[in-house]
Amino acid sequence: MLKKVTPLLLVAAVSACSTPIERRQANGTDDFLNAETTPKLTIPEGLNSPTYSKEYDIPSVGTKSDKSIIGKKLDIRAPLQVLPMAEGTHIEETSDNIRVVIDSIESTTDLKQEVFDVIKGYLLKNNMAIRTEDYGSGVIETDWIEHQEVIESNWWGSDKVYTLRQRYSYNIDVKPHGRSGSVMINLLEHEEFYNGEDQKILLSGDDKRRYTTDMLNNAISYMSIERDRAIRAARIKQSLGIKVDLITGGVDDPAYWLADANYNSVWNRLRIVLPEMGFDIVDMDNSKGLFFISLEESGGFWSSLWAEEKLTLKKGNYRLLLEETDNPEQTKILLHDVEDNELSNEAITEVYQVLSDLMQEDRKPVGDSQQQAPVQREERGEGGKKGGQRP
Repeated sequence: MLKKVTPLLLVAAVSACSTPIERRQANGTDDFLNAETTPKLTIPEGLNSPTYSKEYDIPSVGTKSDKSIIGKKLDIRAPLQVLPMAEGTHIEETSDNIRVVIDSIESTTDLKQEVFDVIKGYLLKNNMAIRTEDYGSGVIETDWIEHQEVIESNWWGSDKVYTLRQRYSYNIDVKPHGRSGSVMINLLEHEEFYNGEDQKILLSGDDKRRYTTDMLNNAISYMSIERDRAIRAARIKQSLGIKVDLITGGVDDPAYWLADANYNSVWNRLRIVLPEMGFDIVDMDNSKGLFFISLEESGGFWSSLWAEEKLTLKKGNYRLLLEETDNPEQTKILLHDVEDNELSNEAITEVYQVLSDLMQEDRKPVGDSQQQAPVQREERGEGGKKGGQRP
């Protein structure tokens, strides 16, 4: 059957390319395999032997090397290297395999689920079907992945096509603590056809390593894109204001503040807000949800907010505590004195007016919200008006 072509293209009736097998082989003939070894010069008795240069000496073949891999059997391509391009990844390499170690970058994210979603997302995006998956054992097996390349194109007949078919398995292992895990990949099946004929290729260990390295790099590259997107989304979320309510009970019930955000978001925002409120952060313990803070002045900055009214909150040291609630998107904030005693409801209400305003302000997203420079207390003028810009 004649293919539809333009008259100009008819000049080139047939075009041919090298096959994938030929690309891994050195150009030219294999005549060097039959090269004869020339003996050294015979030095007559009584004369000194000349000094021979060792610059071009060929090293001896190692004891573990396969001496049969010569000529066309030798793969001249440079080896591939696993590239841990995604945030929070690095390589652990042994003599048997290579695995990419993945650390969690967000404490609220299920690492195993994240890695599973990344692998499946990469396969789906590239139209690679999944044959089986087992979340419990952490295994994803692909169906046949087929790649075709036209080696010889004939305008009047059928093209000669080189077909590569492979199946892979991804093994995902996450440690019980959930903060780190790893991904390994294995080549399960491999077939190569040229013009419909099976090439019966037997892969060496280096061949399998090359194919699996390429597939693993592609998956990690996809993870890099997904993690960058998640990091940007998290920064935007952290930059948004956090609504804080004042909760007051009865006469005997201490007042506290309730923030509409998860524990980590509230903790990170308070690290910015507390210095802006005039508190110095002396020490902190994230595992206990505890800030040790100090108020160096209870007049001036604070009293200007209420037109020189006398404040209940005095100069000194305090403890600010965070507690998780039944709702993961709400966090309880308590303010105690240095001896961990509850403050009066009046003092909690006074501080709330400033805390609520600062916590609800939207911030400019940055690489790390904790790196935002706190506003100096002198930037507030009378009536609490801001005399400077916050980051």
